[in-house]
Amino acid sequence: MDNAQYLTPEGLRNLENRLKHLLEVRRAEVAERLRHAMEEGGDLSENAEYEDAKNEQAFVEGEIARLEAILSSAQVIESTGSKDIVVVGSVVTVVEKGTKQQEVYHLVGSAEANPREGKISVESPLGKALLGAKVNDQVVVNAPDGKITFIIKKIA
Repeated sequence: MDNAQYLTPEGLRNLENRLKHLLEVRRAEVAERLRHAMEEGGDLSENAEYEDAKNEQAFVEGEIARLEAILSSAQVIESTGSKDIVVVGSVVTVVEKGTKQQEVYHLVGSAEANPREGKISVESPLGKALLGAKVNDQVVVNAPDGKITFIIKKIA
């Protein structure tokens, strides 16, 4: 994969909204915490509230920088309409060989991946294995417990 950050339209909106919130709300809240902590006076090196606010400020600024970097290289995944082959943005239904339980995965870029929501990165072992596959293909994934074979049942 190249340096592009693949995002669905929904993922792009979510990241843009998160960045906007950090810039317009969280940054101001943290600045206010810092101001209050400094007004308390005394030795700042012994002021726990000041230290906590500084750490929070560093986190917020780091998250802003991270989101800006992702968004600057974002490539929006548009649905191709093709259901013949697995591509970035596909929703794939698979069954682990030897079982009957279906699992559904949405292939997204790493910035948007959230396995709990069924969104897996195209850079993950399963994501890489699924890319380019077709319905009824078997793909093998090298997992920590060994190789797992999945059969592709549906591409949406």
